[in-house]
Amino acid sequence: MAVKNKVQLITYPDSLGGNLRNLKQVLEMHFNNVFKGGIHILPPFPSSGDRGFAPLTYLNIEPEFGSWDDIKAIAENHDILVDLMVNHISAQSEWFQDYLKKGAKSEFRNLFITLDKIWDDGKPVQEDIDRMFLRRKLPVSTFASESGEELKVWTTFGKQDPSEQIDIDINSREAKDLFVGFLKNFSENGVKIVRLDAVGYITKKTGTSCFFVEPEIYDFMEWVNDVAKSLDIELLPEVHSHYSIQYKLAEKGYWIYDFILPYMILEALQNHSGERLIKYLRERPEKQFTMLDCHDGIPVKPDLDDLVSTRDAQKVVDQCLEYGANLSKIYSDKHKSEDGFDVHQIRCSYYSALGENNDAYLAARAIQLFTPGIPQIYYVTMLGGKNDVENVMKTGEGREINRHNFTMKEINDAVLTPLVQRQIRLIHFRNEHPAFDGDFSAEQINTKTIKLNWQKEAVFCSLSVNLETGKSVIIHTDNTGEEKQFYI
Repeated sequence: MAVKNKVQLITYPDSLGGNLRNLKQVLEMHFNNVFKGGIHILPPFPSSGDRGFAPLTYLNIEPEFGSWDDIKAIAENHDILVDLMVNHISAQSEWFQDYLKKGAKSEFRNLFITLDKIWDDGKPVQEDIDRMFLRRKLPVSTFASESGEELKVWTTFGKQDPSEQIDIDINSREAKDLFVGFLKNFSENGVKIVRLDAVGYITKKTGTSCFFVEPEIYDFMEWVNDVAKSLDIELLPEVHSHYSIQYKLAEKGYWIYDFILPYMILEALQNHSGERLIKYLRERPEKQFTMLDCHDGIPVKPDLDDLVSTRDAQKVVDQCLEYGANLSKIYSDKHKSEDGFDVHQIRCSYYSALGENNDAYLAARAIQLFTPGIPQIYYVTMLGGKNDVENVMKTGEGREINRHNFTMKEINDAVLTPLVQRQIRLIHFRNEHPAFDGDFSAEQINTKTIKLNWQKEAVFCSLSVNLETGKSVIIHTDNTGEEKQFYI
């Protein structure tokens, strides 16, 4: 199958009405023929933590959310995208629990990365650890088997110790058998696109950062891509890193995420200057999925290294903090900037990051939709959602600032607002205008005004944005060749 050049929605299975059945109802009632590109349902599987990103299995749907029948029902009218955490699985999964019970006698022992696979004596070497792009103090968790055997396994992620997210040895036969089974199950249940979450972390190799290790990363991508293609599934690898690393995947023909665009648009609207944004739009690969915000945050470092100075990035960060954002930080000193700048992601609603200014926010959305690629719209800002500071205080999790669960009443009220109605109109235009299958160009009209253009034969459309006022206008030809315009 081919990815549709249409707009997608990103949502948790329980964030629009509480479950998958209500999600289907919301799509039919309020967004009929809006998200023609598909629905990215963030992990709907049984999980022991990280809001679904510590899955116990991919064979079942968490009963509180619904069932595979609910997924298939949504798939009747939408392409479905789900995540496969190829780097790790839950400590509560049947496979790891069997390992804890039986230790070295478990048939699944090779599924996990014991330290003797990295160091001959099973003891971490600090020099090797110092080279790694760490997400926690030490990428190791210690468990005790039922027989009393001490089990040390690799754990890239997880705030608690021992971690709930146990890394998988992707080189093992057991891992490949597991992935094939998961992908087959996806295909049988109507899934068309699979995001390979945390794929950059899959290779653990001494003397490296243990992140996007070449050529091993390409060997795995080639293997998993062959499996996916045989099942009519498209893959979307998720790699947060220096933009040049992402581009290597693009050069090999893979879809990638545009983790740079959200910052570039935000900076342009905050500073009322489009110079850096236009330069970026002219140089970026086109085969990308785009977004403004998501369940984690607006990427900063290392995605923007060598594109934006830490001084300029700090100004954008400070403005977001004034509007109530919080931050995730780079853990390893080795991977911070020389001046100590360590902001990994800005966690906030994109609407709040722009001061809850409707025109500025809609300008940002319009720029995203006119940027080449597959646009994904996160459910919170689709409904004009603001920073959910109360939820952060309640849970102690900074990312919950942009993970509000909307009740059916809140959804019904939100869709009636001008902000949501203007977005829907804009999405319809992006989905339907034929020029978006043509050629793209970007212009800087003056210091505060940019223009994005699409042309396909005699049909064209263009977006002009005043970055100071946020006022935006689209000029286009219709099927008769008549030129029209509308203000967003």
